[in-house]
Formats: sequence, C-alpha cells, structure tokens
Amino acid sequence: MKSMQAGTMEHRRKIRAAQVMAVLGALILAAFLISMNTGFIKLSPWDVMKTLVGAGTEKQELVLFDFRLPRIVLSVLVGAGLAVSGAILQGVSRNALADPGLLGISAGAGLAVILFISFYPMTEGAPVYLLPLCAFAGASLTAAVIYSLAFRKGQGVAPTRLILVGIAVSAGISAAMIVLTIKLNPEKFQFVSVWLAGSIWGANWHFVMALLPWLMILLPYVMVKARVLDILRLGEPLAIGLGTSTERERIRLLAAAVGLAGASVAVGGGIGFVGLIGPHLARRLVGPHHQYLIPASALAGGLLLIVADTLARWILQPSEIPVGIVVAIIGAPYFIYLLMKT
Repeated sequence: MKSMQAGTMEHRRKIRAAQVMAVLGALILAAFLISMNTGFIKLSPWDVMKTLVGAGTEKQELVLFDFRLPRIVLSVLVGAGLAVSGAILQGVSRNALADPGLLGISAGAGLAVILFISFYPMTEGAPVYLLPLCAFAGASLTAAVIYSLAFRKGQGVAPTRLILVGIAVSAGISAAMIVLTIKLNPEKFQFVSVWLAGSIWGANWHFVMALLPWLMILLPYVMVKARVLDILRLGEPLAIGLGTSTERERIRLLAAAVGLAGASVAVGGGIGFVGLIGPHLARRLVGPHHQYLIPASALAGGLLLIVADTLARWILQPSEIPVGIVVAIIGAPYFIYLLMKT
C-alpha cells in the first residue's frame, strides 16, 4: 500500500515538473520573440519573421543574426549556467542563501578575466575561447581557498562557515579588482567598469560557441549526480550512513558549480542574484528533488536573464544599462526577504 502511494506521489511529481518546465519553456520562447523585436533599430514582428526565413534586407539580417540573436542566446545560456551553479551550491552547502556571487566564486572568475583582458586585446579570435578556461582557473583557485579555510578536521565543512569565508574572500578579491581596474588604460577601464556591473558584452557567435561546450558537458553530469545532491541535503551523518563518500562527491559537485559559474561570468560579467533567485523559484514550483530542480533552475535562470536583458535594452533607449543592474533591482529585495526569513 505504501509503495503504491509512493509511486502515485512520484507520478504526480513528474507530471507537475513536466508542466512547470513546459510553461517556463514557453515563457522563454515568448521572451525570445519579444527580445528580437526590442532595440534601437526597430524591427517589426513581420520583419523578424521575414528575416528568419531569408527574405529580409541586408541591414535587417545584420541586426538580427549578428547582434540580437547571439546576445539573446547568451542571455539564456548565462542565466541557465548561473542558476544551476547556485542550485548545486545550495544543495552542497545546505544553505538557501548560497550562490556563486556570495561564495566568492564569481569574484575569483572576474579577477582572472580582468587579468586576462589586461594583457590580451579582445579583438583577437583565440582569446575568446580561452576566456572560460581562464575564468574557470580563477574560480577554481578561489573555491579551493574558500573550501580549505572552511574545512575543519573531524567536522567537515559547516554551511555557515562556508558562507562567511566566501563573503570574506569575495571582499578581498573585489578590493584587488578595484586596484587592477584603476591601473588600466581609459578604454579598458570603461570596458571593465561595464563588465563588472554585469553586461552581456560578447554579443557574437564566437562567445556562444565558447560557452556552449561547458553547459553541454556539465549540465548532464549534474543531472547524473541529482540523487547525490538529494542525499547530501539530508546532512553529513545520514549521507555517510547511506554509503555516500561525502567529501569526494562534494568536491566533484563544487567543481561542476565552479565550471558553470566561471564560464558564465567570463561572457556575462559580474551578474549577481541569478544563482540565488533561479533555484528558489524552481524549488517553489517543482519541489526540492534535484532531478526536477536542476532543469527547472536552468529554465528559470534563463528566463530571468533574458527578461532582464530585454528590459536593459528597452528602458533607456537609445542607451542601454548593464543587465546586472536590472537583475540587482529585482534580486536585492528578494535577498533581503530571504535573509530575514532565514
């Protein structure tokens, strides 16, 4: 009888998760279509449809295929990467406030990117594909420092200690980034200032191809490890009792989170709160089971960032504001709400 009830509940959970993800996918598609029609150069929905089927003018093809579409695709990919990274960190640390920005991982990736940009002009082709690797190296080093400082022999890594160490390390890295930024020439200083505020700056297909392999490899790996995340969420003693090698699995999952966050930061800049809001929204919609939470977080993060980027391009036309500022306007009150609730 109990097994039948459990099977029925699981079936209902699957149906609900499928419905939620279908709705999120439809909303992303709708935002995608609206975003293609948004910008300083006006393209009507009919112009967009004609251009997509190859019947547009040369100017319309340039605007749509070379400028808008790469940026829209990057918005979805960056949002998905940051949200899944946040879901992993929240599951590993068992802390609802964990996200790549708060734990200092985004700051470490950002520092590495700023160092890279200081020495290589971004007009060259090869550095574009090296950027995610560079960001991953910076994020990995930062994560290793945070983990080693938060680890206590015989106690492991306490969630609260991990958060506090991450905040302290992030503050130190941010100070170093400010010093480096001051020493840049005016052109690079302006670019880095906008990048730090959060900007989908690599609006071409090279950056899409630089980010896409990271998501194609790491997202399936995280889905395979969904059950491990569910077990880690139960706490250290129970996870060990169920036969899970907690430290090894935690390090592997942290490496996946670092890879997703680092690659996303490399092309999206210092965008905060997506890794916090995306998983929370998904958890409210599909529940805490990571086999549903991970894909729902990816869709929620992609939807959040494509909407924020569309607003950033539309609010102050013909100028635009960094998408990170729009996300912060949404995310800061939500973070305060979570902090007070927790």
